[in-house]
Amino acid sequence: MFRLGGWEWIIILFIVLLLFGPGRIGKIAGELGRGIKSFKDGLGGQKDENAEQTEETEEKK
Repeated sequence: MFRLGGWEWIIILFIVLLLFGPGRIGKIAGELGRGIKSFKDGLGGQKDENAEQTEETEEKK
């Protein structure tokens, strides 16, 4: 179908840099990283809660 080569990616990145500027791109990347970390921590917390609930249920039996 439609594939992007090396030059196309360079042009796209250059346009994004012009639109947002280097400072704003850094902030966006930082916020994205914190969001992903928070999401992973949330998933890990749910696993721990489910494990605890399973253990409590098994102890009652």
